[in-house]
Amino acid sequence: MNGIHDMGGMDGFGVVEVEENEPVFHERWEARVFGINLLALASGPANIDASRHAIERIEPDQYLTLGYYGRWLRALETRLVELGFLAEGELDARLEGRAVESPPPPPPGEPPSPNARREIASEPAFSVGQRVRTCNLQPRGHTRLPGYARARRGVVAIVHPAFVFPDTHAHGLGEQPEYVYSVRFEGRELWGERAEPSTCVHLDLFESYLEAET
Repeated sequence: MNGIHDMGGMDGFGVVEVEENEPVFHERWEARVFGINLLALASGPANIDASRHAIERIEPDQYLTLGYYGRWLRALETRLVELGFLAEGELDARLEGRAVESPPPPPPGEPPSPNARREIASEPAFSVGQRVRTCNLQPRGHTRLPGYARARRGVVAIVHPAFVFPDTHAHGLGEQPEYVYSVRFEGRELWGERAEPSTCVHLDLFESYLEAET
């Protein structure tokens, strides 16, 4: 979906600060959030694509101020309410010390497969060396096609196997696996005249994001 979360290629956010000897976690709560998210993904309440879409739905001002693991926590809270593990407003009530009744736990689901790779009967639509153009998608939901790479021309560098399609998986519409292609884009194609000379970017893109360049 379009939003502040898709920051690739945006200007005006200042210099990226590189922290020397940066720790894995700056505070203990970040490690806890990391562990809770791994447990949620492994046990079935969420899938990674739905979790990413929950991050995309965080209000822009909060997205920019919560920090990395703060976004993970907010997205997890959203998904636990949507899946029926928490009642609407339950977390706020508990933080305020108010008694609140939790909803009955939903029935257990099938644990997700740790591997998103799938075998499909069809052949890849594109081949190595083929020129392609990305579609100009403007989705209301989740997509893994970044905004800066829409309607851009590139060349297929690698044909990967088929993988679960995030655009449907995030919304409970099934896995609908597709082939994935590593596509090479010239820097000037993506960034225009300001691009650093002789640069390129490789993006792994799902088949339905691409069309043949004629």
